[in-house]
Amino acid sequence: MITVERSFLVGLPLDVLITYLEDFGHTEEWDPGTVRCVRIDEGPVRPGASWDNTSRFRGRTTNLVYRLASREPQQLVFIGVNKTVTATDVMRFEAQSALATRLSYTASLRFKGIARFAEPFLRAEFEALADKVAQRLPSAAVGR
Repeated sequence: MITVERSFLVGLPLDVLITYLEDFGHTEEWDPGTVRCVRIDEGPVRPGASWDNTSRFRGRTTNLVYRLASREPQQLVFIGVNKTVTATDVMRFEAQSALATRLSYTASLRFKGIARFAEPFLRAEFEALADKVAQRLPSAAVGR
């Protein structure tokens, strides 16, 4: 399994940031690997809501179906699945002031079958992608 973690400040109140990030469709704005992310069910965003996420990594395009697995007052958990990987994204929030929130973001990828043998070769690229998310997400969220 590959796990990457980043923690950074976002210039938004905690509740505003959670509302923005609980709609996984916004990943197009802050995740440089996401090409397209579309809600595939209807109704309010709540646990069980799901999205079709198309990402590009190492020149290849892949699709995962993500669902909001849980929404707590200070944590969101998304799980994305396809035939080769299960991705778990955990976002933890801590108010730093009335106008700023610390976001601790952990992304874990568990590869399936033969794909799991590629993990040691992919770790550095996922670390670099996590750095880009940490740079891009704060301004994307504030710019909404």
